Amino acid sequence: HLQLVESGGGMVQPGGSLRLSCEASGFTLESGLDYYTIGWFRQAPGKEREGVLCISGGRGSAIYADSAKGRFTITSDNAKNTVYLQMIGLKPEDTAVYYCAATYGPHCSLHKNAFDYWGQGTQVTVSS
Repeated sequence: HLQLVESGGGMVQPGGSLRLSCEASGFTLESGLDYYTIGWFRQAPGKEREGVLCISGGRGSAIYADSAKGRFTITSDNAKNTVYLQMIGLKPEDTAVYYCAATYGPHCSLHKNAFDYWGQGTQVTVSS
């Protein structure tokens, strides 16, 4: 049973940067992080959880929401079983709880129902 733990959230001024981490554990012997599609989602108060970006299992493709293009980047470190969300040029509207999610296989999606495993979330607040 895959487990995900996010970290790295906090408060930052507009225009600032943050790097969120998503550490995975609980792999079976036949799989590793690279076999899983990883998505980053966020949920602001009173709003639906929305997909921000996704990197496919096998790392052959990625999908970026319009809000993330040019500002957010997803990378992974298989040796550390960790996926990172690097965010620059943060805006107040980026304020939300950020979640990482995973599903086994190569198909990327920004739909929350496509993912089977979720972390507990980490708060990001962008404010002056």
